[in-house]
Amino acid sequence: MRTERKLNSKAGDPAKLKKDGAVVGYKAPAVQKAFRLLEAVARSGEGMGISEISEELGFSKGTTHGLIQALLEVGALEQSPFRKKVFLGASLVELAKKAMNYNGVATDAQPILDALGKEINEAVFLGVLNQTKATIIALSRNNWPLGISSSPGATIPLMVGAVGKAFLASLKNREALNLIRLNGLEAFTKRSILDEKTYLKALDWVRRNGYALDEEEYLVGIKAVAVNVGNRRGLPLLIWVVGLAATMSAERIPVIVRETMASAGQLRKLLENRPHDDATE
Repeated sequence: MRTERKLNSKAGDPAKLKKDGAVVGYKAPAVQKAFRLLEAVARSGEGMGISEISEELGFSKGTTHGLIQALLEVGALEQSPFRKKVFLGASLVELAKKAMNYNGVATDAQPILDALGKEINEAVFLGVLNQTKATIIALSRNNWPLGISSSPGATIPLMVGAVGKAFLASLKNREALNLIRLNGLEAFTKRSILDEKTYLKALDWVRRNGYALDEEEYLVGIKAVAVNVGNRRGLPLLIWVVGLAATMSAERIPVIVRETMASAGQLRKLLENRPHDDATE
């Protein structure tokens, strides 16, 4: 699924997200800058020098140098032998292995995703969500329609068609509205929902029906169906199906919805019975 779009830069600051009606105002600038630096290095793929990082992020060279030294010290970054560039460090890999207990879930879920993909002949994804985005952790490669591609680790904005609605519908309206305002309602296509009240009504529809639809709201010519599976270690998991509008016709949608909901039920039961000692997977 080629959905590499930038998150709405005007959406707001996650540090100001309201929690239970109160604004969480605490910020840690150094931590935020360090995280942005790590993201920049990760995007580069070939490592980055101090000047490159400073220019891309708008940090002073002194700040950039200080952050790099701190991250090198804890192993979050590694430096080339000639000290020209820095790369992501091994400690991040280890941290990811411990934190992403979803790896085990993805492995267990794969047969369910493959069976669903084979049954409906559309692209199927399993993802975990946070306040701003959905991260794909598993997918089915069964006969994907032309033009739909992705891989584990790829992300899409939270406020994207079916995915965002399926997740936000699991929250109270006040909590959902906080995240809507945090991320912003963006006009990806002419069908995108841009009004808060209309979006909240769409969430009520999802709550009543148990699934969410994307009728070309994110990408022209692409439809999606999403079902909330539930939480795993505090983060929500969703299954969603994506296909061309031509193949996900009005006649086929009920079948796709039925099969997707059944698969979500299977996965939900699997997670309920899964041991909770997988933190070190």
